Amino acid sequence: MHRRAVVGYGLVLGAAVLGPATAQTARAHRIGFIGPPGARSMADVLRKALADLDLVDTQNLAIETRWPDADQLEQLVEAARQLVEQKCELLVVVGATAARAARSVTTELPIVFVIAIDPVGTGLVASMERPGANLTGTTNYDPQQAARQLEMLKAALPGLTRVALLGDSGAAPTLFVSNERAAQTMGLQVSTVKVERVAAPDFDAAFEAAKREGAGAMLVLSTPVTTAHRKRIGELALKHRLPTLAPRDHADAAMLLSYGTSFAEATRLAAPHVQRILKGSKPADLPVAAVARPELVVNLRTARELGVTLPAAVVSGAAQVIQ
Repeated sequence: MHRRAVVGYGLVLGAAVLGPATAQTARAHRIGFIGPPGARSMADVLRKALADLDLVDTQNLAIETRWPDADQLEQLVEAARQLVEQKCELLVVVGATAARAARSVTTELPIVFVIAIDPVGTGLVASMERPGANLTGTTNYDPQQAARQLEMLKAALPGLTRVALLGDSGAAPTLFVSNERAAQTMGLQVSTVKVERVAAPDFDAAFEAAKREGAGAMLVLSTPVTTAHRKRIGELALKHRLPTLAPRDHADAAMLLSYGTSFAEATRLAAPHVQRILKGSKPADLPVAAVARPELVVNLRTARELGVTLPAAVVSGAAQVIQ
C-alpha cells in the first residue's frame, strides 16, 4: 500500500505543464517530457532550444512534464502511459531506461531520447544512421570514453594500481564491460561495485567495499541512480578519502575530477529532432546525434580536502577549475 502511494504522489507532483495551460491554442503542438527530478534543468534547456526553432512553449507548443523517480521502472511506464493518453504528439525521455519504458507503452508514438548510452548496443535503435521503429535521439556515448577517463585518473594519480567502478545493477552490461577492459589494458586492477535501483541505494556499503578491496580511486559511471544521488556520492568520497572521477555533469557534487560530455548539449541536439518530427519526419529516418566534445572539470577544493596534489598538466588541461 505504501509503495503505491509513493508512486502516485511522485507522478501527481510531476504533472505540471511548463507554462499556463490557458495560453494553449488549437494550433499548439503537444509534447511530453519524462525525466528524473534532477533533470528539470534539461527541460529548461530543451524549451529554450525549441524556442530558437520557433516552437515556443505556451504559444504554439505545450510541454507536459513528468518527474518519476529514475530508479522506479513502474513510475516511468505510468508516466509514459499518461502522456500517450493525453494525446501528446511525441515523447522526449531522459536516459535509456526511460526510453525502454516509453517503448513498452507505445510502438507508434515518436520517442526522442536524450543521453542514452550506447543506443545500438543496448538495442534501442538498429543503427545510428537509420534508427528504425519509433525511436531516435541523442547520445553522449563515446566508445573511447572508458579509456580516456581512466587515462585521466592515472595522470592525476600516478601511483594508482586499483580502481573501483561504481554503477547500478540496472545499467547496461556494456557500460561495465567497456570500463573493465579499458582498466585491464592499462594495467589497472578493477573492483566493480553495483548498487541496487531502489529509492535509497546503499552507497555506504559500496564505498566500504571499494576501500576494503584496496581501491585507490573510484570511477563513477553514468547511470540514473548515480546521477540522482551524485551529491551523496561526493560526500562519501570525501568521508572515505577516495579520489573520484565522475561524469561531466556531476561537477556540482564536489568530485575531484568530472569528465565527459555535457547533458545540456545533448539536450540541445534533441530539439531539431523534435522539430522535424512535428513537421512530419519519421524517427526511423533521423540519425541519432552524438555529442563529441568532452570537458574536464578539476575541483582543487576537493583535492585539498583529500590531501591530493594534482599534476600541473592535469589542472592546465581542464575546461573549468573549481578553487
